[in-house]
Amino acid sequence: MAAVRPPGLTTHVLDLVRGRPGAGMAWRLYRVVNDRRALLAQGRTNADGRTDQPLLQGDTLRAGLYELEFDAAAYFHDAGGPTGSIWTTIPIRFEISDEGGHYHVPLLLAPGGYSTYRGS
Repeated sequence: MAAVRPPGLTTHVLDLVRGRPGAGMAWRLYRVVNDRRALLAQGRTNADGRTDQPLLQGDTLRAGLYELEFDAAAYFHDAGGPTGSIWTTIPIRFEISDEGGHYHVPLLLAPGGYSTYRGS
């Protein structure tokens, strides 16, 4: 039986070229209202490509539109290795509708492309 995750918002960056977590990637979380963004939190991913704490949890997890933005160009520059990425920042805009739910927004990243999905 799968463990039930507590309500909140988490993320995870995976570097597909190197086959490892996207450690040290800068991110910013915005709340979006009337197409205007308000910064809620920012930081860098840890050695496992995750954040040390959920981005939103408890009273901060509210229904609405959000944008999670990742600094891809700086990550590729700092990580060395393959270059030539056209991605500068990667914005992922999503909606939270269930304040009691768990939202996991991973980023799978390579210089030539990226992907995301609603994780568990």
